[in-house]
Amino acid sequence: MTSIADLRKSYERAELDEKASHADPLQQFDQWLKEAISGEVPEPNAMTLATVGSDLRPSTRVVLIKGYDAQGIVWYTNYDSRKGHELAGNPYAALQFHWVELERVVRIEGLVEKVSDEESDAYFQSRPLDSRIGAWASPQSEVIPGRGVLVANAAKYAAQFLLKPPRPPHWGGYRLKPDNWQFWQGRKSRLHDRLRYTLEDSGGWRRERLAP
Repeated sequence: MTSIADLRKSYERAELDEKASHADPLQQFDQWLKEAISGEVPEPNAMTLATVGSDLRPSTRVVLIKGYDAQGIVWYTNYDSRKGHELAGNPYAALQFHWVELERVVRIEGLVEKVSDEESDAYFQSRPLDSRIGAWASPQSEVIPGRGVLVANAAKYAAQFLLKPPRPPHWGGYRLKPDNWQFWQGRKSRLHDRLRYTLEDSGGWRRERLAP
């Protein structure tokens, strides 16, 4: 039986050089995300979201990126969930993408704010009908006695709203406004490439190489 401690991999697919990387981290992210999509990496849009509660205990979960631009990284969720309550108390969070097949990691930190109602409404209406019903049916992060609760709720709201469920008041988008990015490219002998971009007061980005 193989020991977990003996599991190892040599990272040799690519490199990340300061001179070849983009000066703007958003452009670097855009390039890597598009390469993950074109490379058919499983769920390239999946990212880990880390938040911290009032008890100072961190928690993580996987969410899906739904948009990104110079304003930040956007995802949608239930505002009444654990992450929603934690962001209400502490609006700073961290995101991480791990594209295993490309031997790449992107880490992003910054301040989180809700997107506008108009943005949330537009995205909600673009979702499949069953996903829109699901937003009503699931009291996310609450204890429930069984799956039957979700099924019954879905049936109730499907009958109530038919083909036009409105966006629930407890559901919408968040936008993380990055002030720190890190790009990690696996390299041979654990001498990985790791670049950090830090937002400066001038609005520009300082790019630095970190030891892996």
